[in-house]
Amino acid sequence: MTANKLESFRLPVTIGGTDLEIAGMYRAGTGIPLVFLHGFGSTKEDYADVIQQEALADRPVLAYDAPGCGATTCSDLGAISVPFLVSVALEVLRSKNIGRFHLVGHSMGGLTALLLADQDPSRVVSFIDIEGNVAPEDCFLSRQIISHPHPDPEDFFRDFQDRVWKSRYFSSSLYAASLPHKVRAGAVRPIFESMVELSDNGNLLDRFLALPFPRMYMYGAQNNTLSYLDLLTKKGVELAEISHSAHFPMYSNAPEMWSRITSFVQGSERA
Repeated sequence: MTANKLESFRLPVTIGGTDLEIAGMYRAGTGIPLVFLHGFGSTKEDYADVIQQEALADRPVLAYDAPGCGATTCSDLGAISVPFLVSVALEVLRSKNIGRFHLVGHSMGGLTALLLADQDPSRVVSFIDIEGNVAPEDCFLSRQIISHPHPDPEDFFRDFQDRVWKSRYFSSSLYAASLPHKVRAGAVRPIFESMVELSDNGNLLDRFLALPFPRMYMYGAQNNTLSYLDLLTKKGVELAEISHSAHFPMYSNAPEMWSRITSFVQGSERA
């Protein structure tokens, strides 16, 4: 394998009066770039193993920590919302001179990616949505800001971690244990409230189905009862059920996740 390694970068930007320093990873290369958006409670490193995928060797790659997560700094955590995250994505894409790209987003990142693609579909070659929100039922994590309210952000976050840690779903304890190291407590409420509002009132499923390029919806086998899966198939969306996995295939079954990502990216370019 001759894949180029990923390089870290820092990007200072100001969006709507909020100062950020984006922590990202990037690889220059040839072909259509891959742009990865991580989920809530995760970081860009969810996708670092892209360099292990021989079929994607030397392809340009971009991933970064969303505001409130990872090593990215944000002067006003209360300003973070999913539309704010879309604005961040546009700035990072501009900084790397990325025009058209393949888009991969997980959970919060999948929702951000959906709004980004809906805003300018001409830039997106394909979209892999890894359990990104498209319906109210997808707020099983974010809706806890309503179902388990707490006036103190730190206390809510600790209780949230405990509930997730006790979940019976694949990789939940692993995910919960890393949360304090990957997310600022002050970012949780604005992110969760934005995700719930959009999932309930944003017409997300129709917007996803209207996108005019190849789309894949990836989900863990433990979540194969999602109500909209049959509709996605009928509307031409490729489904990718990842075995031995729930909401976090990058933790539970990364080899199968990467195999499906690689095959879909390559197939979308041949289409």
